Amino acid sequence: MRDPYDTLGVPRNADAAAIKKAYRKLAREHHPDSSPNNPKAEDRFKDLSTAYDILSDAKKRGHYDRGEIDAMGNPVAGRRTQWGGGAGAGTYSRGHNPFDDFFKRKGSRRTSGLKINGSDVSYSLKIDFIEAALGANKTVSMTNGKRLAVTVPPGTKNAQVLRLKGQGMDGIGGGKSGDAHVEIIVKPDDLFTQDGFDIHLDLPISLPEAVLGASVEVPTIHGAVKLNIPAGSNTGTVMRLKGKGIENKKAKTKGNQFVILKIVLPKNENKELSDFIKKWASKNDYDVRGVGLKTKTDQ
Repeated sequence: MRDPYDTLGVPRNADAAAIKKAYRKLAREHHPDSSPNNPKAEDRFKDLSTAYDILSDAKKRGHYDRGEIDAMGNPVAGRRTQWGGGAGAGTYSRGHNPFDDFFKRKGSRRTSGLKINGSDVSYSLKIDFIEAALGANKTVSMTNGKRLAVTVPPGTKNAQVLRLKGQGMDGIGGGKSGDAHVEIIVKPDDLFTQDGFDIHLDLPISLPEAVLGASVEVPTIHGAVKLNIPAGSNTGTVMRLKGKGIENKKAKTKGNQFVILKIVLPKNENKELSDFIKKWASKNDYDVRGVGLKTKTDQ
């Protein structure tokens, strides 16, 4: 096991914020779920978590800096170790295991000893846009090989951090377990974008559909639905699909989906269409830009 500072790539005088930032960056890069074909990824991830467990805890970091514990957090033989602080703190020297007193028994009870709260841990979890919008139950790999269940609530946004109380590093001697902080990485979707609890979708339509109107199938995060396009629709026309957005559990409502129409002409030049437009335009000239967009030359 390397020096924790080297493992996280931080100087020995790094503050808590710099240590946390370095850990989160490296943990995201080396998480086993991000490198499923790399057999060393899990070991590297465990090393990062162990290093962070020591350096993120002020007491543990002090013990390590004084050479009282090693890079795995174990007491170093031959070094005087002080656990806790102030008068009455236990002092141990060569040949004495600092955990012996902690596990010493009187009858069926253990005496008071070392009590340290577990450190928080950070993970990242990549999910699809639909999973973030609708909510999902996912798992992440923990450093101890177990799988951590994560409930992603509907409407979760990219970079949002979910806090799982008590799911971090175990405490010692009755200390509280730390929390797990899971940063959600939402993959961009080819169709949908999110605006609060509303969903936006650009919908390509053909020239005949725009001119004559049509009933077309439109994708939503809840499945495909039918949408009636009015005759004479333009590019930029916005249509609302009520209740087809993201669920707002607090307000007990659902957002809407807004469909923005985009007229798409045929890919290949169509002589019949061109001839028709020329003939039609010669008799039906109309202004679509207005005076505000005319150039000085035009005026």
